[in-house]
Amino acid sequence: MQEKDMFLKNKSSFFYFISVIFFLFTYKVHSESNDKIKIINYLDTLENFSASFLQNDGNNISEGKVFIGEKRVRAEYISPERILIILDEDKAMYYNYELEEDEFFNPRNTNAWFFYDIFRNPLFFKNAKIEFKDNQLILEKNGVDISENEYFIRVFFENNPLVLRKVDLWINNEVLSLSIYNHNYNEQFNKDLFKLINPRFLN
Repeated sequence: MQEKDMFLKNKSSFFYFISVIFFLFTYKVHSESNDKIKIINYLDTLENFSASFLQNDGNNISEGKVFIGEKRVRAEYISPERILIILDEDKAMYYNYELEEDEFFNPRNTNAWFFYDIFRNPLFFKNAKIEFKDNQLILEKNGVDISENEYFIRVFFENNPLVLRKVDLWINNEVLSLSIYNHNYNEQFNKDLFKLINPRFLN
């Protein structure tokens, strides 16, 4: 009888332990899922939005501003060169103000795709991993782009309130870091701002 009681007691403790582990795991998965949904919704609502950025590729630091419209993304580099990039899902334009040269291209064939996918394709992060650290939510995703280049991307969000702060991209053995600040959620854009047209022809 004593052995039976001991067996039942041990069995009960085992099931209690398993239940606690299951609860903690389920809670963590549920919490991570909620955080990811919150981030995806946040990115999806970034319309009429602009922010300043500093871009560091390990050799050079560039400064600029990004504008998010309903369907397109506009990135204006101010220094060290004045360059304009406008991105749609499968078409884009590059313009160098100093050289007065433009080029039209498929963003999927360049590293510019991440600008579009982060801001106008939030479902890009649907299968991303999420981490909470130092009051930051961090999304991590790796994969292969259309040119079969392996990439790894980390996107940092300040939590409570949720604010996009930084993007780190590793691709083709190159590292690109984008720090984002001066967020403006209520921009009023000119109707021509996102047109895929050489800016000389808009005046």
